[in-house]
Amino acid sequence: MQLPDTMTAVVLRGAGGPEVLVPEARPRPRPAPGQILIEVHAAGVNRPDVLQRMGAYPAPKGAPDWPGLEVAGRVAALGEGGSRFALGDRVMALLPGGGYADYAAVAEENALPVPEGLSLVEAAGVPETFFTVWHNVFQRGGLVAGERFLVHGGTSGIGTTAIQLARSFGAEVYVTVGSPEKCAASLKLGAHHAINYRDEDFVEAIKAATGGQGIDVTLDMVGGDYTARNLAVAAEDGRIVQIAFLRGQAVEIDLQPIMMKRLTLTGSTLRARSVAFKASIARALEEKVWPLLADGSIRPLIDTIYPLENAAEAHRHMDDDHIGKIILTTRYFAG
Repeated sequence: MQLPDTMTAVVLRGAGGPEVLVPEARPRPRPAPGQILIEVHAAGVNRPDVLQRMGAYPAPKGAPDWPGLEVAGRVAALGEGGSRFALGDRVMALLPGGGYADYAAVAEENALPVPEGLSLVEAAGVPETFFTVWHNVFQRGGLVAGERFLVHGGTSGIGTTAIQLARSFGAEVYVTVGSPEKCAASLKLGAHHAINYRDEDFVEAIKAATGGQGIDVTLDMVGGDYTARNLAVAAEDGRIVQIAFLRGQAVEIDLQPIMMKRLTLTGSTLRARSVAFKASIARALEEKVWPLLADGSIRPLIDTIYPLENAAEAHRHMDDDHIGKIILTTRYFAG
């Protein structure tokens, strides 16, 4: 099949609000050795894309300078040495950037097959959140069956993924959300306890629910004043993993609870990590999580789908109440 020389990509005309996201023609990428070229059918929209749009999270060196960290589609071309996938295979992939486009090139080690029964729209909502949750909750946080797990923002893309994975691997799941509707959605996904932070103090609620024992692993995207509260609600030998700081990165910490309860406060970012590091997460996911996607035990929760050219509208929706993932579809998407 003859591939086009150009494609549509949604690029950034400066830094600012959603209006800086503009579709325009760009050269189609060519896969380098060890890469595959994906004909993108769907791409996930994530909070880091918003930060990049605002000028706060630039693309790593060598990555396309437009947003997009995850895509799903079909293999359109193979770079030299590519051997795992064949032309036409359905794949999803974690990207360092450039997913808001008709085509994306990625190291084949950072791509995964789409399980049977999973649509390409659903698949586009998997890589960024599943890689992030697996690494931070299970690898860094060391969550195991029987432990208590807390995720803030339980109906975000990260939150809905974390609920399902933690529950599937035997944890007791607590979430904080901002409305009764989101409490209901979290419980339906598998959370055991949903706390509306607008109505009650999550620290007191969790202490009451756990008989004062607290939380073993916390996944936090909020930062700011939540940091001290996460320390307060942590169980002995608890682990708190920071992956964002929507309420601020500069915080004052009381060291006493860390010392008295032997706590671990850690965190990570994923985008700039090496191909090899991301490949190691991909292998773990394929072994331990892909069977759950294949049998329908877990599913990415899709909130809204927009055409690629309406990426600005999708970003505006990120600031509204939404539950699950927001997805863009390209001209290749057939429904």
